[in-house]
Amino acid sequence: MRHHKKGRKLHRKKGQRQALFKSLINNLVVYEKIETTEAKAKEIKPMVEKMITMAKKQNLPSLRIILSKLSKKPAQKLYYEIAPRYLERKGGYTRVIKGVKARKKDGSKMAIIEFV
Repeated sequence: MRHHKKGRKLHRKKGQRQALFKSLINNLVVYEKIETTEAKAKEIKPMVEKMITMAKKQNLPSLRIILSKLSKKPAQKLYYEIAPRYLERKGGYTRVIKGVKARKKDGSKMAIIEFV
């Protein structure tokens, strides 16, 4: 049974998976819209939502926690530019739009993840 085993492994070991998620979240924050596979988009969505909720507090401990999870420039952009946009919003900061076409190389379903 898979009790307390949430999340997708994506055929990677733990360190590779964490690095992949970190780079995807960094790119999402910098470009505010990225195209990736549907599984990866669904996996990073709750992580990004939690970071935005933390950044909305606008205090030093939340900034330090975000800096520990992201690179410096994306963390600062998230804290100073993106989070203030959503001060009135209670949740649902990102959306995943499923792509029409599958990737030609391996047929995986593609999706676009972006800020609302």
